[in-house]
Amino acid sequence: MTNDIAGSQNQEGLKLFVGNFVDTPSAGELRIRREHLLAVSPEGYITHLAPLHSDSSQLLLSTHPDAAGSSLTQIPAHSFLLPTFTDLHLHAPQYMYYGTGLDLPLLQWLEQYAYKAEERIDASAELAERVYGRLVQRLKENGTGCVSLFGTIGVRANLILAKKMQEAGLRGFIGKLSMDESPRPTYGESSASASLASVTDFIDSLQSYLSSFKPHERLVEPIITPRFIPVCSDELLVGLQKLGQEKGVRVQSHMCEGRDQMDMVMKSRGKRDQDLWDELGFLGPKTLQAHVTYLDENMIPLVKERQLTMAHCPLSNAYLSEKQFPLREAIDADLQVGLGTDIAGGYSPSIQVQMRQAVIISRLREGARCESLDCSFADADAQEADAASSKNVKVDWKEAVYLATRGGKKGMGLGGALEVGMEFDVQLIELASRSSPSGTGPLDLFDLKVEEDPSKLDEAWWNESIERWWCNGDERNRKGMWVQGKKIA
Repeated sequence: MTNDIAGSQNQEGLKLFVGNFVDTPSAGELRIRREHLLAVSPEGYITHLAPLHSDSSQLLLSTHPDAAGSSLTQIPAHSFLLPTFTDLHLHAPQYMYYGTGLDLPLLQWLEQYAYKAEERIDASAELAERVYGRLVQRLKENGTGCVSLFGTIGVRANLILAKKMQEAGLRGFIGKLSMDESPRPTYGESSASASLASVTDFIDSLQSYLSSFKPHERLVEPIITPRFIPVCSDELLVGLQKLGQEKGVRVQSHMCEGRDQMDMVMKSRGKRDQDLWDELGFLGPKTLQAHVTYLDENMIPLVKERQLTMAHCPLSNAYLSEKQFPLREAIDADLQVGLGTDIAGGYSPSIQVQMRQAVIISRLREGARCESLDCSFADADAQEADAASSKNVKVDWKEAVYLATRGGKKGMGLGGALEVGMEFDVQLIELASRSSPSGTGPLDLFDLKVEEDPSKLDEAWWNESIERWWCNGDERNRKGMWVQGKKIA
């Protein structure tokens, strides 16, 4: 893929952006491109990205019919465009009570809080409109442009969710829950056949709704969603796998999240969670599994071979799982991983919070590893001596940015970086401005002089300032958002 496919095409309708662009094309690689020109097609795809003063950029500017007008957006000097965040795991109806109810183990928590909230959403279209309307607004405030959503068992409420996402200009994989063996008498589906008929109705209804949009404008799509094995019969799971194949639809669920859930699968099916999913044909490149906190060296080859995508939900796992996801090992094995909030198992809808938590959890894991070896963070000799038998499991902030952007998007068959041919999904991050010369929002940049020539700011300054934003930034630093080339905030 080249850095310029715009030079030979019609420039009519191209949107141009000049300024600083930041992305993470690979885990741990923070790419900062200053004073570049980026072009976006009318369909919302990146067609050009090169230094502003390069021959190709100058040619594009000279031939564009509106290069000096409204088609050109100048990114302020101390701001940058970053790919939007992707949330790979969010229970939309549970947003109604997020920030509460984290006092119980997983299965009790579902009964006490989750099922009741979902039942209420299905019973009231007005409530669904209110909750989902507020949710999509909060996602935009947090820079989340793409979400894989668990909904409820009702078709109507899930269509409301899909329409709210589409109307807000956000990408969404909308999962109508399937569960024919619910432990709650008033909230479940009566049989496998009834469940399959319901999800088929949802898929067909959503695709009918989307048919009025141009292909590049269709931001939402269905995703088959068996809640998890304990509440689904084998008959239902077999039927859902077949339906996914027939419709070409992605699949999502939960796998190896907590000990109680895993024990239920073993007792009822006589098999391990991951083995049953694999036996039923669910583990593949179009499958997203949340949590997988019990990933180990024996499971890694299976996950890698099946090209499974995993949603790491660090905040939720700290509350509802006995074990933390081995993120360092997953990255080193080149497994497909992104981040998820797991609302309401996680109390924050912000992927920025999840990025920080992922790094914190990795450092706690490294501390436990060092303690077990009677070594120290500061003992370089001891760490080198044990390197042959054990490996540092820390993850850094740049790797967390990758998971939040490129990692999550790649797992869903999308871009997530700033490359020619990828969708233009970005957020505008402001570090400082003339009105906030010492730093925007929570940032304090004491050595910055905004009146000086910004070209004098070197790579080290940008790295340090972006790290400061990563640690302390919030919605006050977010000054704009585009999805599929369209400005939505």
